[in-house]
Amino acid sequence: MNNKTERDNHSEMNNALVRAIAASERPARPNIWSSTLTFSSRALVRIKHIPEQLFDVTVFPIIFLLMFTYLFGGAIAGSTAEYLQFLLPGILVMTVAQITMYTGIDLNNDIRKGIFDRFRTLPIWLPSALMGALLVDVVRYSIASTIMILLGLLLGFRPEGGFIGIVAAVGLLLVFCFSLSWVWTTLGMIMRSEKSLMMVSMMVLFPLTFVSNVFVDVNTLPGWLQGFVEINPISLLVTAVRGLMHGTVTTEQVIWVFVASALFVVIFAPITMYLYRNKK
Repeated sequence: MNNKTERDNHSEMNNALVRAIAASERPARPNIWSSTLTFSSRALVRIKHIPEQLFDVTVFPIIFLLMFTYLFGGAIAGSTAEYLQFLLPGILVMTVAQITMYTGIDLNNDIRKGIFDRFRTLPIWLPSALMGALLVDVVRYSIASTIMILLGLLLGFRPEGGFIGIVAAVGLLLVFCFSLSWVWTTLGMIMRSEKSLMMVSMMVLFPLTFVSNVFVDVNTLPGWLQGFVEINPISLLVTAVRGLMHGTVTTEQVIWVFVASALFVVIFAPITMYLYRNKK
């Protein structure tokens, strides 16, 4: 009797399983926003469990601002207070631009661990895995910007553009850095390890950030160097951010930043998605 009951229960469970598998109605496919927000949540949870990831957006901005202000302020401008007004927008751009490389590093880690292949098999909008990570990176950039500006205000930074100028400057910075992140996602798909990706990123970012108008006025540079600095995307961004914060920005300066940002997205976003779909 017990054996018959067990067989009946087992048969009923099998029938229920067959009905569930063969059901004509399938769960609705997640839309673009839900899948993107899911991957954003994944990135936020990872930060929650590994808070050291926030060192680059909390500790480094403070170190950079204090170090460059008090080491070079007196030598370059004769006054640290005066130099801070010129330096802070540039250091803000340099700091946030340099942490954009971690977008590609995280992607490269997912590829090496095999998580990347699992994402590609899911019935979702494929770019959502990348977009979710990029949106969380925008949050990280915002944290770095907030810390830098608050510290600057404590040290004596006084933006003539006021609160609106600061918000507009940070907004423009976020647009540019979001666009720049696509460069590192492309490299993250190509490079074999995070160390090689970091090395290449540094080789690109260091010349762009240090050979620019972050620390000094472009007019003080040698003539042969001024040409490169003036077309350097980082210099274009620093000029616009500095102008927005101090109320001296021109429409042309902002347009050039949007042009540079659009070029990054137009060139590297399609390459990233092609590699994302076809990587073996």
